[in-house]
Amino acid sequence: MITKRIIPCLDVKDGRVVKGVNFLGLSDVSSPVELGKYYSDNGADELVFYDITASAEGRKLFTDILCEVARTIFIPLTVGGGINTIEDFDRVLKCGADKVSVNSGAIKNPELVKEAAQKYGDQCVVLSCDIKRVDGAFRIFAKGGRENTGLEAIEWIKRCVGMGAGEIVVNSIDTDGVKKGFDIEMLRAVCDAVNVPVIASGGAGKTEDFITLFKTLPKVDAGLAASIFHFKEVEIPKLKEELSENGINVRK
Repeated sequence: MITKRIIPCLDVKDGRVVKGVNFLGLSDVSSPVELGKYYSDNGADELVFYDITASAEGRKLFTDILCEVARTIFIPLTVGGGINTIEDFDRVLKCGADKVSVNSGAIKNPELVKEAAQKYGDQCVVLSCDIKRVDGAFRIFAKGGRENTGLEAIEWIKRCVGMGAGEIVVNSIDTDGVKKGFDIEMLRAVCDAVNVPVIASGGAGKTEDFITLFKTLPKVDAGLAASIFHFKEVEIPKLKEELSENGINVRK
């Protein structure tokens, strides 16, 4: 049986980890280097590093702090933010990333997914989707959740998987930071549409939310969260223990 992954997410702005609610109201949390090392040492299966304002500010991702994080941790690292070209993939992989997450860059140029998958392999290309309900439909948002692209989310995800995206992060803007549980309806729609790993993001507030996620949607591969881990509301070793006690296979 495939083990479920627990993935903390570092949302980085101006070199610091920050956290908001529904993508708004950002507050300072910690140093990404210190926090990354803490997670690497305390049972996280992977780490996600997002430079959350790179796309909106039209600049490249900060590489100095990324290199320092990569040197400090011993778990797989996925990096995103301001990824618009093959050169951007190359740059962050050379900084120590194992996978590259693309969101706004793929919306601007869908061929980027195909080019990157052909050059680095499907397993390296992670499609990150910020999704919000608009008039009852799932829509893709760009630039850190600030811009409605009008794209229907499920069709967009299927298209990108067809071009070589090897993993999908489904981030529900509706549940982000609210801590009332993952967006099961949205995640089910994605899991039914594709056969690549799906990572659930947005809404985790307590251990039971992860248990509900994996029991309700066995096809979901991983649960991603930020503030509940940053503020130790949920500690990863204890979370894994409780998942295991509930019959959910996790790496110890």
